[in-house]
Amino acid sequence: MTLVFGQTMNPPFRLDKSPIAAAVGLTHAGQIASADVGAQVDGSDDRPSNGRARLAQLNTNLLFSVIGTCLSTLELRKLMARFINVVGASDLDVHHEAVRLAAQGGAETKALNKALDRRHEASVQHFARVRDPVALGALWEESCKKVEIPGAYWAVLTHRDATHELRQKVFGEVHMLSHLVGAANRADLRRLVALETENAELRERLDQQVLRSQDLVSERDRMIERLQQELDGLHRVESSVIPQDSNLIERARREGIEAGTALVALHTERRERAEQAAAAAQAEVTRLGDGLEHLQRYVSTLRHEMAAAETELRDLSDEGSTPGRRLDERLRGRRVLYVGGRPSSTPAIRDLVLRHGGEFQRHDGGLEDRKGMLASAVAWAEMVVFPVDCIDHDSARNLKRLCTRQSVPFLALRCASVASFAAACSIGPGPGTEDDDPDHTICLRHG
Repeated sequence: MTLVFGQTMNPPFRLDKSPIAAAVGLTHAGQIASADVGAQVDGSDDRPSNGRARLAQLNTNLLFSVIGTCLSTLELRKLMARFINVVGASDLDVHHEAVRLAAQGGAETKALNKALDRRHEASVQHFARVRDPVALGALWEESCKKVEIPGAYWAVLTHRDATHELRQKVFGEVHMLSHLVGAANRADLRRLVALETENAELRERLDQQVLRSQDLVSERDRMIERLQQELDGLHRVESSVIPQDSNLIERARREGIEAGTALVALHTERRERAEQAAAAAQAEVTRLGDGLEHLQRYVSTLRHEMAAAETELRDLSDEGSTPGRRLDERLRGRRVLYVGGRPSSTPAIRDLVLRHGGEFQRHDGGLEDRKGMLASAVAWAEMVVFPVDCIDHDSARNLKRLCTRQSVPFLALRCASVASFAAACSIGPGPGTEDDDPDHTICLRHG
């Protein structure tokens, strides 16, 4: 037992009960862990040649975390079907039964251990190159930044040089990740509310601009009518003058014409200013209308993505629920190639595809993976997905050309987020191109 802050706590592994440990009198859990964390439990199960701990040697509390984090519900159900009847059982029941059987150290434990090693072989080999606990902790932190949690978690817990403190640290950090998912969802909802508020403000400003432009047009019409009335009055005065003095009549006529001309010039200038103001108001109305239409489309897209993300989060939080029907129909049994994207969101997209029964493969578009391998990857896939904001133009055009040649449908995502992927896959790709418009057909020779 280990004393922490005045309390006794069980270490996250089984203590060595071999005669060697009893002979040297090692009773402190940290000493036993640092001496040989992969030692035999009952003398019948030798540890691997590389000194890694086995699943049966971990504490029961860690078994819950390891099986729930490092194996998907679909993989766990498929594996446990070899030992128990999983028909009608919920994912939570299968998980509890797997933990119970794993603690017994029988054939079920060996099968689970083998499945975990096979699933996370790359991470185990990567961590095996490290022999220092400090360097092991640093490698764990690096994996957390890349959001490569499941493989790194299994590799650290079973590493021969992992200390008791390091296991407790990674166990706590994995536990806190579940709280971060809820926090991210709340942040997305706040952004959606802010967008809706901004949309309402823009609509109110647009209505005010329309009313202002209508008032300006009405004022211009009234001014033109008043000028016409004044001109008609001048004509009536001129025609009513008695033609007795031609000079008087001519002078009055000139003065009247000059006064009328000045008045017409003044009102013409006012009318032109009013027309310019009305034209500017109309242009502003058009600009605001275009902006409002763009915002409405953007809000509609965000709502669709948020609905897809909320459906997936609800399925993840409800252990007994079945995966989303639309995504399950789109992804089950299909090979999905994901090109480009961000390293932070790719593991979550991969887990989403695997959870719905699909196969997943990624190509980074040419940053580290060779672009020459893209053709073979497209030939393997049944559906190609790429985010337009995280892929270069050359790779995107080449990818569209390859998909058109090989008749493989593809999806161009709005962004590299998990919500955008889930929403787009709920609708599904078109028959080989982004749309069916013949003006957007890709040239097979020049792209």
